Amino acid sequence: MSTETTETTETSQAATSAAVEATTRTTADAFLAATAARDTARLTELFADEVDWLLAENPVVPWIRPRRTGAECATQAEDLARYTVAEDARASVDTYLVTGQDAIIMGHLSGTVRATGKSFEGPFALRLTVEGGRITRHHLYENSLSVAAACTP
Repeated sequence: MSTETTETTETSQAATSAAVEATTRTTADAFLAATAARDTARLTELFADEVDWLLAENPVVPWIRPRRTGAECATQAEDLARYTVAEDARASVDTYLVTGQDAIIMGHLSGTVRATGKSFEGPFALRLTVEGGRITRHHLYENSLSVAAACTP
């Protein structure tokens, strides 16, 4: 293989990698905006038909349940709104990394459970994987103990 061919191949691979990361960032940005706006229609567009969804099951937290389809995943924002006080919801992003098809978003969240009036707070980490401009993986890690305590009367 000639030096020119190697350089062309490396340039092409770098351009492809940059395009993949740009798509991942654009999709993750749209996800964050749609989540903040509780825009279920937009979230449904962003999620793939089937999603690798991970959020530790917690039987006392009504908005946490298994989800698999894009439509089920998109309704998580609606479920959260139904069970928490919107005015008390806070989320901040401290770290936002994009590498290839993955976006890693870390920060802090807090809120108040409507039924109990109790608050929850803690750090979170979210891993999104984007393929073809749609989210195929949504793994969320949060302070589930604080959330469960806030949901318990």
